Amino acid sequence: MTSLPRFLARWSAAHGGIEPRGLVLAWLRVVFVAVRPLARRGVPPWVLTALSCLCGVGVPLWVLAGFPVVGALFVVLCALLDGLDGAVAVLTDTATAWGRVLDPLVDRIGDVAFLVALVLAGAPGWLAVGVGTLTLLQESVRASARLPDVGVVSVWERPSRVIVAALGLLGTAVTPWLPVATIAVTIAAVLAVVGFTQVLVTVRRRLRT
Repeated sequence: MTSLPRFLARWSAAHGGIEPRGLVLAWLRVVFVAVRPLARRGVPPWVLTALSCLCGVGVPLWVLAGFPVVGALFVVLCALLDGLDGAVAVLTDTATAWGRVLDPLVDRIGDVAFLVALVLAGAPGWLAVGVGTLTLLQESVRASARLPDVGVVSVWERPSRVIVAALGLLGTAVTPWLPVATIAVTIAAVLAVVGFTQVLVTVRRRLRT
């Protein structure tokens, strides 16, 4: 079975040479521990990808039904399954070209679903649209650059999006008298601006060398 350093090296190679640090590194350590039993049992990556998509779409539905805590749980499940599918592919050497297309597509579906859930929980729609636009632009710039090593992990990556969404939804249930959803989207907006700038500046610098 692949060791953690080899797993991290393979993950980095599959994500444009990005060196995992901070929250991303911590998240990958959790994913590595969780994915090893699945890899041993031969669970195909696409099953986990499909489950991740279903959990992401379910987040706003749970909020709409009046269960934001369950929505927060589904945010975490969506993110965990999203990390597990790629990790299974890395550990078992079963990564495919279609999987590399499907995985980011499911990620973006989840990102949008999280923001829709926060809007349903009380956040202003215009601000959520701005966050969603910056998030999609950040990922578009990263993908369009086609660099072997973009080499930047911004402050607005998948773990940050998951944390903001989950805590925002949980907060609406724990402290309903506070505009927690609005606070969460405001924090997301600040992080999205900084994250997009980080990626844009790094890509521009790399393309000029």
